[in-house]
Amino acid sequence: MKNLLDQINTPSRVVVLAFLAAVLTGAGLLALPIATEGGAAASLTSALFTATSAVCVTGLAVHDTAAHWSVFGEVVLMVLMQIGGFGIMTLSSILAVIVSGKLGLRARLNTQAETKTLGPGDVRQVIVGVAKVTLVAEVLTATVLAVRFVVGYGEPVGRAVYYGVFHAVSTFTNAGFALWPDSMMRFARDPWICIPLMLAVVAGGLGFPVYAVLREHWRRPARWSLHTKITLGMTAVLLFGGALAITATEWNNPRTMGDLPPGLRVMAGFFHSVMTRSGGLNSVDTSQMDEKSWLISDVLMFIGAGSASTGGGIKVTTFALLGFVILAELRGEPDVTAGRRRIPEQLQRQALTIALLSVASVTVGTLVLMAVTPFNLDRVLFEVVSAFGTVGLSTGITTQMGTEGHLVLTILMFVGRLGPVTLGAALALHVQTRRFRYPEEGPLVG
Repeated sequence: MKNLLDQINTPSRVVVLAFLAAVLTGAGLLALPIATEGGAAASLTSALFTATSAVCVTGLAVHDTAAHWSVFGEVVLMVLMQIGGFGIMTLSSILAVIVSGKLGLRARLNTQAETKTLGPGDVRQVIVGVAKVTLVAEVLTATVLAVRFVVGYGEPVGRAVYYGVFHAVSTFTNAGFALWPDSMMRFARDPWICIPLMLAVVAGGLGFPVYAVLREHWRRPARWSLHTKITLGMTAVLLFGGALAITATEWNNPRTMGDLPPGLRVMAGFFHSVMTRSGGLNSVDTSQMDEKSWLISDVLMFIGAGSASTGGGIKVTTFALLGFVILAELRGEPDVTAGRRRIPEQLQRQALTIALLSVASVTVGTLVLMAVTPFNLDRVLFEVVSAFGTVGLSTGITTQMGTEGHLVLTILMFVGRLGPVTLGAALALHVQTRRFRYPEEGPLVG
């Protein structure tokens, strides 16, 4: 019995069960009649899909958020986004520190598993940083947005503040919910709206361990950790590279950014590049994009944001590490190195495992959705990668996928938020230690 309890209480299982509990609680609240504008209870599938999308900070929706959900429902969504962005274990750890000033070993281990911190001793520093960074980023974003809504659009102060807070939470947590049916398309010409939203998404997508390093050594890049250097470098490369590729592809497309002035086309390209990192909002009509732009977006969404961040995807460090492995193999080097540091073999195996399991998840999800929906490969693949990468962008077919399609996307969002490795570790019944090694022999490769 004790061994069974120990297995259930392993950090990976606790994280998975905590997220599942949050999803089910959120679905229960959204299924209440008070949660909808019309006062009619939402269907269980709709409530479950929306709650999962909020807790897993994805942003895919089967209903127009503002038109379907009441203020109560929208507040529930905002709370679920904040919980999902913080992380269940991180949030509970913050509350424990506030209430008692202490954090037990089990809580440290659970939070370590969720936040990807290096060890139990790093957890307190990370969770305090989470609270500070989140508070500052969301307050600044909400303030700028609220002022703009009042000054530029004549909104009443109360409504402007509500809009500002909702979208500050939505962007910093990389959730991607919006209170307008066209997301942010009506603001495509307004840099005072688009730029703060982009900055909030990037800030949330860097990962809290990066902020811990920058706080101590922001003037001395030479002392930055390898993780920080890779995260910042890859983020910059993907943001600018993605913006260049999207802008070039959509430059003359009159259905997206072709009718915008040149400067605003560039801003729209950056906005889309940023949002594919897991932000999920759109300032141009994603459904009218060129198929090449969808493929570029698929790649960016699959890679995602930084580790231990509010963003999704396989993470930029995983992608970079695979690149270092390939480079070392091509050069015939015995060790995989980056920044004059040797990468442990265990991390190489983890990166390969995450990448292959993620490819498998996307492939299976795409095949299943193509079997149960009438849509073609390009659109289905985009929806699947968006759900698995917890991005929330859509080609416009999410609402038309039916119950089976929505359940498949729900599973993909959940798996994508927790990660295939975390979920696999939680489901494993035993962790065995082998006391012997087999003789070495390798098959031909390539």
